[in-house]
Amino acid sequence: MLDPINRQPSLLRQCELLGISRSAAYYKPRPVKAEDLKLMRLIDEQYMKTPAYGSRSMRNYLMRLGHKINRKRIQRLMRLMGIEAIYPKPHTSRPHPQHPVYPYLLRGMTIDRPNQVWAADITYIPLRRGFMYLVAVMDWHSRKVLSWRISNTLDADFCVEALQDALSRYGAPEIFNTDQGAQFTSAEFTRVLKEHGVSISMDGRGRCQDNIFIERLWWTAKYHYLYLRSFDGGADLRKGLSWWFQFYNHERSHQNLDNKTPDEAYYGLPHPAKLAA
Repeated sequence: MLDPINRQPSLLRQCELLGISRSAAYYKPRPVKAEDLKLMRLIDEQYMKTPAYGSRSMRNYLMRLGHKINRKRIQRLMRLMGIEAIYPKPHTSRPHPQHPVYPYLLRGMTIDRPNQVWAADITYIPLRRGFMYLVAVMDWHSRKVLSWRISNTLDADFCVEALQDALSRYGAPEIFNTDQGAQFTSAEFTRVLKEHGVSISMDGRGRCQDNIFIERLWWTAKYHYLYLRSFDGGADLRKGLSWWFQFYNHERSHQNLDNKTPDEAYYGLPHPAKLAA
């Protein structure tokens, strides 16, 4: 855990070692009621199954489970979790009045090589006594997770840190695709992309199909790993995610990748079974 008193190593270095954002080190969390945490866990699990559920549908779902809850409370919890119903919306509003929104560049494009398109997204992670947010940067062609960070706030800096880490380790992609979340439309995030000559692409608001591969990553991570375990805090979660992302990249094959792992697809390696034949 972070030690703000002992500055050896520095607080910045402690954040780097724990894989959390700098702002998270200064964030003073407000206590969340145990009942709200339970409801948020249920909302998160159902959202992974039915991302088109808005506050009305989610309220009806929870009421069928026996919870006496109104729509206003559901809306508050979904805002806190950083999620909203996913469906086409005819009038796209900017997620932040001062942040520009970039056009979607992937329509009709054939993505057939590594580093052609990267994507990023944020998801909510329940803990035993709280919650955190996870951002991941993925290579679209190979499904390889290039970098990730966790944070207990939705500030942009943990997304910027994940982006900078991926760029430093793998070079720059041709296109970077995200949704229109304030973290990705922020000047800090888009400036890094522009400095590396990367074209910026953004989904239509509420269009999960535009970033389908990373949405599948969240479903897989949660139902195959995160929901099956309980994490005490950020350090415990980071340790678990470090193992799981390594397993995902190195060992988990994908049928759509000719049964290769993301690492094999990214580096252009043949399937081991073909080498043995």
